[in-house]
Amino acid sequence: MNQPSAVALTTSKPDPGLCFLIRQFAAGDIRELLRKTSARLSGRRPPYVAPADYHVPDSAACKKAISLVREASPDFLFGHCMRTHAFAVAMGHKVSKPVDREVLFLGCIMHDLGLTAAHDHGGTFELDGAKAAHHVCVSEGLSPDRADLVHEMVALHNSVGVAEYRQPEVALVHYGAGADVIGMWVHDIDPKTLHEILEQQPRDGFGEGMARLIEDQVTRKPDSYMASMVRMGFLKKLRSANLG
Repeated sequence: MNQPSAVALTTSKPDPGLCFLIRQFAAGDIRELLRKTSARLSGRRPPYVAPADYHVPDSAACKKAISLVREASPDFLFGHCMRTHAFAVAMGHKVSKPVDREVLFLGCIMHDLGLTAAHDHGGTFELDGAKAAHHVCVSEGLSPDRADLVHEMVALHNSVGVAEYRQPEVALVHYGAGADVIGMWVHDIDPKTLHEILEQQPRDGFGEGMARLIEDQVTRKPDSYMASMVRMGFLKKLRSANLG
């Protein structure tokens, strides 16, 4: 018999407001400065991660997720989801606990399903996508706790000041998506690894395409989570991000 889930599902995601986001970004900047200073003084560098390390897990659930995302998404969005996974694996050194590699891929590849027409049901895109991803996982036979963890990865992937303190898979999708979208934490990726990921999955057309999707979300859903981020200049950073 399946055991009940130990993960409490996120069921609402309102706009956190400018003050909260400013505090969280400032605190994050301070933490990153301290971490980079410590790494520089100790000589630590991000480890090289080979392409074989971020290959797609060979499971029916992963194949189903890829098919679903590829069918529903424009090319630039599918590429973003694949890079998110690769970057998440490349930053595995930022978390201290073991990671479920299948769950990590599932959450990464499906984290933006709510931005697609097929899975946008009028709610905030993170929760619409989380429900769709959860359904895929359950239908493919994942246990309730693993399906719920994928739900939380999708629901919280852009939750500043929250995701990094949750399960390692939630933190890693947050890091991976943030790196690809606006270049956050790219200094935590080995330069050769970064080059190989971008060569394998180029960011062609991504900045403008993603900016238009977010603009559409905020226009139609002015109380959605991304509204304050857009007011802070998120779209300008997105359009101008250059990962190298």
